[in-house]
Amino acid sequence: MTSRRNTRSMTSLHRNSLPVPDDLAMEIFTRLPSKAIARCRCACKLWSSMVRRQDFTELFLTKSCARPQLLFVREDYSVREFVFITSPQPENPEENSYVVAANHLARFPRSNGFYGCTNGFFCYGADRFFKGLKKPVRVPVICNPSTGQSLTMPRLNSKKKYGVESYLGYDPIAKEFQVLSMNKSRVSEGWISVKHQVLTLGTKKLSWRLVECCIPHLPSCKWICFSGVLYYAARTVGSLVESMVVCFDLRSEKFSSVKFGKAMPGSTTLVNYNGKLGLLMSGDSYAVTRSSTSFELWVLLDAAQHEWSNHVYVLPPSWEDVISETMYIAGMVGTNEIVFSPSYQRVPYYVIYFNVERKTITKVGIQVLEAFQGTSFKTYLNYVENVKLL
Repeated sequence: MTSRRNTRSMTSLHRNSLPVPDDLAMEIFTRLPSKAIARCRCACKLWSSMVRRQDFTELFLTKSCARPQLLFVREDYSVREFVFITSPQPENPEENSYVVAANHLARFPRSNGFYGCTNGFFCYGADRFFKGLKKPVRVPVICNPSTGQSLTMPRLNSKKKYGVESYLGYDPIAKEFQVLSMNKSRVSEGWISVKHQVLTLGTKKLSWRLVECCIPHLPSCKWICFSGVLYYAARTVGSLVESMVVCFDLRSEKFSSVKFGKAMPGSTTLVNYNGKLGLLMSGDSYAVTRSSTSFELWVLLDAAQHEWSNHVYVLPPSWEDVISETMYIAGMVGTNEIVFSPSYQRVPYYVIYFNVERKTITKVGIQVLEAFQGTSFKTYLNYVENVKLL
């Protein structure tokens, strides 16, 4: 009898505890890829409870930030899906044809365009039917490619069904994701943003709340979020070009703006330059081509004074030997590497690294993307896996 009781006691013990200390177990789990974490949630209740803990998800995210990846997003029109594929982000590649294996991460039902990525979560637009309405309404959808989850936002507090611009922000202090959405409306001088609304993820009942914006502007799809502030390029009312940046502080939920002083070309990409907002562009061009000769980086020094610093990076002669098609600026890695991506998929697929200090051009090939030849991809830099559940 004693032997049986001891056996039951030991069995119960193993079911409710791990054979290693919790901190060591968490360290082991953080070294696993996100797909393995998903399987751990289904393995047993003990593992599931551990990988769902907030301290674990925060530790996993911290370690993931130390190994950022490339994220490729494709709209698959044949099956109406978004395809998410990641690849290790090479550090200071020096040789051409540096091949990196890609990893298929997730698929989500496609709808109407994607907005962008913040802290491992992704935001895109979708048309949804709501009770009492005969036609669908455009709403944001938040998804996490690392967990395969998606969450459709509730209907905006607006009578307009389309013309919605949305952004996804993250407040690192409150550790909260927020969605900022606004409608576009026609006025006598031109188009303008109206009905600015914010929604905080993680609340029991998701709901939009109106926020005041006293800056007349028309938003664009060019944006970035870091250090708890959303930045997006915008036009003044009546203007046909973007010449200002609107800033939205996620903690105070206040808007401000910074004048750029001239029109931003179509090639402009917003980047995080060592904790400061940067505008990276190819002269006055809309795209990056073989004939491009230099790039400009404008770094915001003082938002209150609308003060910017200008850096000009001249391309080396080898640029013409490497580039054979239209590219766009994917962003920057650190402060010394500009990354470019083709507008359409070729075989083999690749990205271009331009080291502004060494003046070197490096072509980095990406494996596993051969099946998507001739299609359009959007490339995101510094993607981090986040195992936080929606």
